[in-house]
Amino acid sequence: MRRARPTAALIAVVIASAALAITSATADRKPEYVPPLAISWQDDFSEPAGTRPSPARWTFELGGEPAWGNEEWQYYTNRRENASTDGAGNLVISARKEKLPGMEKCQFGSCDITSARITTKEKFDQAYGRFEARIKTPAGQGLWPAFWMMGNDIDEVDWPGNGEIDIMEIIGKEPGTLYGTVHGPGYHSENGPGGQTSLPAGQKWSDAFHVYSVEWSPAQILWKVDGRQYLRITPANLPAGAKWVFDHEFYLLLNLAVGGVWPGPPNSATAFPAKMLVDYVRVYS
Repeated sequence: MRRARPTAALIAVVIASAALAITSATADRKPEYVPPLAISWQDDFSEPAGTRPSPARWTFELGGEPAWGNEEWQYYTNRRENASTDGAGNLVISARKEKLPGMEKCQFGSCDITSARITTKEKFDQAYGRFEARIKTPAGQGLWPAFWMMGNDIDEVDWPGNGEIDIMEIIGKEPGTLYGTVHGPGYHSENGPGGQTSLPAGQKWSDAFHVYSVEWSPAQILWKVDGRQYLRITPANLPAGAKWVFDHEFYLLLNLAVGGVWPGPPNSATAFPAKMLVDYVRVYS
C-alpha cells in the first residue's frame, strides 16, 4: 500500500516537537557522575643528581641469566651508572658497553653490556586504573626500552599465567613504531594480542618525550600515547577458551634491554651509553 508523502509544514512540526522533547529530556536528566581520578602512587624523580631509584618504591632485578627469556645481551646491575637521577627531574636508565665481574657467564651476545631493570614488586601493585609514564626513549639498533606490568602472583603462578601488560615497547630497528601487548595463558610471546601505532615518516619516538599509558578496567584495557587512544583489548580479543587474567593486582617495571630475539643485536652504529629518560611514573585510581 502506498504511503502519502508528508507536507513541508508537517515535517517542520515533527522536527520542532522532537527538538523540544530532546531539550526537555536533557534538562530533566541529571548529568552522569564521573568520579575524579586520584593519584594512588607516583615517582617524579626529583632527587639530586646521582640518586638511585628510591628503595621505598623500587626494587632492582639483577644479573643476566637466563637471558631474561628472550636471548637478551644485557647484564642488569643496581649501580648509579646504570640507573640514577640526573638532577633535572629525570631517572636515567643507561645501557653501557663495559665488562664487570661475573658477566663472562652470559649466554648470548658479547658479554659486555650493562643496564638496569627496576620494578615495584612487593612495593606497590594495583588492579585497574590509569598507569602512565613520560619517557624519552633511546635510538639505536638492538635497543629495547620498555614500560610494562606483571601480575603480582608471579611467584605462585608461572608466567604467562600471572598476566603481563606491555604499556610501551619500542625496538631500535623500528624507531617510529610503538607497540602495546598483553600476554596470558594460551596467548603469549608472538601470539600475544596487541597493536601498534606509528609516527609520520621519518619521525622517531626517541626524538622527544611522550606520555605512554593504559587505562585498565575489568572489561577492557585501552592504550594511549600523549592522550590519543590507539588500541583496545577486551576478553573478546583472546583466543577461544583462553582465560582473561587481568583481574588482580599488577606491579610496574621499567627497563632498557639490549639484543634478543625480537630487536636483534646492536651493531657498530649503536651508540653507548644509550639512555632512557623517565620524567615521571604515575598511577591513578
